[in-house]
Formats: sequence, structure tokens, C-alpha cells
Amino acid sequence: MRVVTAEEMREIDRKTIASGIPSIELMENAGRAVAKAIKSHYRPLRGKEISIFCGKGNNGGDGLVIARLLAKEKAKIKIFLLTRKKELKKDPKTNLRKALKQKIEVIETDTSQKLKKFRQEIKKSDLIVDAILGTGIKGAPKGLEAKAIKFINSLKKPMVSVDIPSGVEGSTGRVSGEAIRADLTITFGLPKIGLVVYPGAEYVGKLEVAHIGFPKRFLSDKEIKVYLVTKEDISSYLKPRRPDTHKGTYGHLFVIAGSVGMTGAATLTSQAASLCFGALRSGVGLVTLGIPESLNEIMEVKLTEGMTLPLPETKKKTLSLKAKEEILKFSKKADALALGPGLSANKETKQLIRNLIKKISLPMVIDADALNALVGHLSILQSRIQHPGSRIITPHPGEMARLIGKKAKEVQENRIKVAGDFAKKYKVIVVLKGARTVISDPKGNICINPTGNPGMASAGVGDVLTGMIGSFLAQRREPLEAAKMGVYLHGLAGDLAAQEKGEEPLIASDVLEKLPQSFKQVKSNK
Repeated sequence: MRVVTAEEMREIDRKTIASGIPSIELMENAGRAVAKAIKSHYRPLRGKEISIFCGKGNNGGDGLVIARLLAKEKAKIKIFLLTRKKELKKDPKTNLRKALKQKIEVIETDTSQKLKKFRQEIKKSDLIVDAILGTGIKGAPKGLEAKAIKFINSLKKPMVSVDIPSGVEGSTGRVSGEAIRADLTITFGLPKIGLVVYPGAEYVGKLEVAHIGFPKRFLSDKEIKVYLVTKEDISSYLKPRRPDTHKGTYGHLFVIAGSVGMTGAATLTSQAASLCFGALRSGVGLVTLGIPESLNEIMEVKLTEGMTLPLPETKKKTLSLKAKEEILKFSKKADALALGPGLSANKETKQLIRNLIKKISLPMVIDADALNALVGHLSILQSRIQHPGSRIITPHPGEMARLIGKKAKEVQENRIKVAGDFAKKYKVIVVLKGARTVISDPKGNICINPTGNPGMASAGVGDVLTGMIGSFLAQRREPLEAAKMGVYLHGLAGDLAAQEKGEEPLIASDVLEKLPQSFKQVKSNK
């Protein structure tokens, strides 16, 4: 599903009107869609007191249509107009006249004093509709609008927002001041970026997308390159397996991970690759874990479904530069490489990592210590690339900040731009982990993942993701597809685990345990 900025949505609106669909018709359709949703979620409406707060723009005009339609359902409607009637724009003014003709009570609350005067009356509301500000706001609401939003939130009443909760920036999700905390948001045409990324997503409640007459050709414009990953997307990738296949059909993943004291990370990566789906749970046919030789005996016991490759090690029992030739030789037997978790910050091991990324042309996923080894050496990412985007990096915000020489806060404030710019510059796929993980590719496509929860901020959970993405690469899937599948299914498994055990106690093995259910749920598309 495409996701748009406020500016892109305005352009769709402009093109639609230019194509011959009047703006007043779009407003009527928008109001009708919200009224229909309210009827569905809050029935019966007869006798319910509904306060509708309207700003002076088109969002307020939508609110006036909603008032008229809900009044026909015998609800007791009061419109609180946060402006003077004469200051309304053309289409809202037309809908105000219709509301007045229908004998709906319209109260001008264009000053703080007037808002205070009607506080007790507003407190009686069974439902509040927020039609104050639209998607184009930048910065914090000011004056009367800010006071109204703060007051409305204080009432703790059921709340429906029209298009976007007032105070949330449509293009970024930033919340710079007061913002409505909605229970339900009905947005029009396409979701706005600010509704699906944090902090904006926290204010939305349940999000529904209403179609109000925008032509499909405008909604599917190829210039719109931000997408929300959906269950339907992932389900379409999970095709039934042919009965005449074997383990060689499903690829061989070579994992380079682990050092003494970090065996947990290496184990979880291999389990993610071998235990996710089907016979080996992730769907990959074979997994080989390359590890420091002193860990081999331990890993052979732990990894009953995987194979191990003992490799030369340093005195600190991390991978040595002497392992390079053996790794390069073995990589010719593999279909993909997963590199990084638990490798340590050892100077010699970092040099080995950089050499491997330079020399190996396999599709690969690069995570954790392998990412840290690239700090100050990013040009290595562009070496030996057979196909741009065949390398996937999976940084959390701190790792990304180190890679680009910024602070984690700067990364978090510009997640889509940071991920997109990096992917284009270095011709890689970026999986920028965090709440609403951002996936970007060298062509400028951006995917926002809706699954996952705060309980997944736990040691080892990211290593599971690395193994999953690596396994999909080994199955010869397109790299962007592999990244989307890994992130979505991993997040869904975390959500299923949290439903059962709660977020606080969640650990990586809980996510692994729920991966089969995650796959099953997506395949059934329920």
C-alpha cells in the first residue's frame, strides 16, 4: 500500500479537481466516509451527544458534512467552530449553510473565553469529532487551536479524527506541541506518512483508509515511492512448494558469527536461519555456521540442525585474518552470507570482516559487529557488487548514527531520509530497525513495516532477524523481497509472543518459538 506525504496528497487532490471532480464533491464524500465509520463503530447514534470541532479549512468543512449526516441519524449534534463563520473558505462555507438549514446548532468558539464558556456543555459529549487541523500543519498548533486540543484530550472521551489527528505533521509524524489522541482516524485516499511512523502513529488509534473518489491512476502514481508493508504483500511471496524439490533447492546460507562470550548471538542467528519455516522453519535448505575453532564443540551440540565450520582464531578467541582464505573457499558453496552478530570489536577481526565484504560477491546481510567494522570504511560496500541492492545492512539507530557520523537522535528524527539517502549512495538495501522499521533500496523505494513491539528491544532479537533475512537471500529471493519478508514475519512473531507472554519478559527465543505461527498466519492471510 502506498503512503504519501502531505504535499503528495495535495497534488493528488489538485489533479483530481483538474480532472473534473469538484472539490465540494470530494468534501461531501469525505464527510460521508467518516459518518459511515462513526455509525459502524459507535452505533446506535440516536440520542447520543456528539461535539464536532471544526477549523476554518477544508478539514473543518469535512466536519460540517459529518455533522449534517449524523444529525440525520437522530444524534444530538453541536458544532464548535474555532473561527468566525465569515472566515470560512468557500466549500466549508457552503456546508455551513447546509448545516444551518438543517437546524444544527453551530457555536462560534473563536476565542479562549468562548471556549471556556461552553466547557461544561462539551463535557457532556458521548463522542467528539476532531476536524480542526489537516495534514499540512508544520510545527506546534498555536493559540486557540492548541488550547482546544489540550481541553479535548483532557475529557478522555471517545475521539474520532478526520484525516489526521490535529497537531500531527502529515509528512513526518512529528508532534511538536499539543495533538489529539484519537481512538479512530479516518484518512482519505492513501495513508499519510505521519499516520504510520512514530511519534504520530501513537496518536492515531485505529486507522481506516476511506476512498472518496480520487482516480486510481493518481493514487498509483509511480512517483509515490513510500509503501506500507502489508500481510497481503508477504502472503503473495509465500508460494506453495513443489513436491519434487529437495534441500538443495532452497539454498545454502553461510553464517559468520560468534566469539567467546558471545555464543548466544551466534546460536540465535543460526536458529533463525534453520528453524523458521517448513522443515527448517525459515525455508532455507542448509545452514553452515563459521565460528572460531574453540567454539566448534559447543556449537555442534547446540546446532543439531545446522553444520559448523571451525575457523582459525586470535588469542582472544575471535576470528583471525588467517580464516580469510578458508571462508572465501567455502563461500563458493553457499548461496548467501549472513555476517556480523557476536564477532567482537577485535581489531584483527574487523580487518577480516572488511576483507570478506570486499572479496565475496554473494548476496549478504551485514549486521552488528560487521557494521561497526565498516565505520570509516563505507566505500567497501560498493566493492564487487554484481547487482546493486544485493547487500542488506540491518543497523539499529545507534549503529546507523556511527556509520554516518551523526547522533542517534538525528537518525530517529529523520528515519526515512537517512535510510533512503544511505541506500542510494552506497547501493545497498537498508533495514533501519526500530519502531516502524524502515526498509529502503537504491532505486528510492521506501517500505515501512507495521509489525513489532517494544518488547523486542532485547538482546538477540535482532540476530534472529539477520538469520531470517539471510535465509530468504539463500533461497534466491530478490533482496528487497527478502528484507520485507524478514522484517514483517519477525515483527509478527514478536507480536504473537507479546500477546501470550507480555512485552516486558520477551526474549529472543520467544520470537523464535512463534515464527512457525507467524508464517502460518500470513500464508492463511487471516
